[in-house]
Amino acid sequence: MKILRISTVPISLETFLKGQLKMLNQYYQIIGVSSPGEALEKVHEREGIRVIPLPMERRISLIKDFISLIRMIFLLIKERPDMIHSITPKAGLISMLAGWITRVPVRMHTFTGLVFPTATGFKQKILIMMDRLICACATHINPEGNGVKNDLIRYRITSKPLHIIANGNISGIDLTHYQRTVEILNRAQQYREDHVFTFCFVGRMVREKGINELVSAFVKLHQKYAYVRLILVGPFERELDPVNKSTEEQILHHPAILFMDFQKDIRPFMVASDALVFPSYREGFPNVVIQAGAMDIPSIVTNINGCNEIIIPGENGVIIEPRNEEQLYQAMETFIMHQDKVKEMATKCRKLVADRYDQKIVWDALLEEYKNLSKVINNV
Repeated sequence: MKILRISTVPISLETFLKGQLKMLNQYYQIIGVSSPGEALEKVHEREGIRVIPLPMERRISLIKDFISLIRMIFLLIKERPDMIHSITPKAGLISMLAGWITRVPVRMHTFTGLVFPTATGFKQKILIMMDRLICACATHINPEGNGVKNDLIRYRITSKPLHIIANGNISGIDLTHYQRTVEILNRAQQYREDHVFTFCFVGRMVREKGINELVSAFVKLHQKYAYVRLILVGPFERELDPVNKSTEEQILHHPAILFMDFQKDIRPFMVASDALVFPSYREGFPNVVIQAGAMDIPSIVTNINGCNEIIIPGENGVIIEPRNEEQLYQAMETFIMHQDKVKEMATKCRKLVADRYDQKIVWDALLEEYKNLSKVINNV
C-alpha cells in the first residue's frame, strides 16, 4: 500500500513524525511530501523514505495556493497512492481537495490544532470554510485530542465520524530519549543555579504563546523575589506574530532572563529548571508539555486544547486561563512559595506521561488504524 504523508513545511515531518515514518515504512511504502527544504532531505536520510518537494505557503495566498493544488493533482495522478494522510492546515486543504478530485481511495487528515476558535470576524469565517472543505473532501478525520474534537463539533465543521488515535498526540513520546541520563544532568549543570527557582518556557517567541504575559508577570515576580529566573528556549518570529517591543527588550536584556534562542536539544534546559510555564492561547496537543512531564518537570499551562488533557491539576501541574497575566503571576508565585509541593508533583510527572503518551502506545494504535484502512482499500 502506497501512502503519502503530507505537511505544509518539512519541519513538521522532521520533528513531529520522527521515527514514525521509518516504522511505518516497514509495512507500507511511505512517501513524504512537503515544501522543499533542508529538513525534507533530513527526513529522507533519517527515515529511509522517498520524499517529494512540493511548494506550499503557510499563509493564505490564492494564486500560490492554486498553483500548489494543480501540482498536487498532477503528483497524485503520477504516484497513484492508495492513501494520503496530511497534517497542518494548508497541506490538509490542498491534499484533501486534490485527493478528492483524483479519487484517492483513503484521504485522512489529522487536525493538530485549530486556528479559527481564537480568530474573529471575516478571518474566522474564512478559516472555518477552509476546515469544512478539508473535512468534506476527507474520508477519515482524526482530531489530535478531545479539545480539538469538541471544537470541530461545536462549530459544526463536519458531521463525519471523528476518531482520536490512542489518547491523542500524533507522535507520542520517546521515553528512552526524554529522561534524566547522567549525560543530560551533566550538561544541565552549566545552566542551573543553586538556591534559585527556575521557570522554563520552550516554544516560539510570539504573541499567541503568551510571551507578553509571561515576561511581564516574571519581571514583577523578580522585583519581589530576587531568587527566581526564567529560561526562554525558542526563536523570535518577528514576521508572523511578533511580541511587544518592550517584551523583546526584557527578553534580551533582563538580568534574570536567560534567552537561548532555538536549541536542537531542549532536555538540559528542562533539567536545569524547576517548572515549565506554557501560557499559550491555543494549541492542538503540545509536545513540550509532554516532554516536560517525561523529564520530571511539572507545568503551569493555560486552559486550552491539549494542555488541559495532559495536566491534571495538583498532580503534575496547574491550569490557568489564557491571556490572564494576574492568574499567571499568582500561579508562578505559588510555585515559588510552595516548592515542596512542586517537588511532590515532579515525582508523578513521568508516570502520568508514560501511561498515556508512550510512543509505543501511539505508534501501535496508528499502525492498527492503517491496517483497518487497508481493508477499506482492498474493498474499493
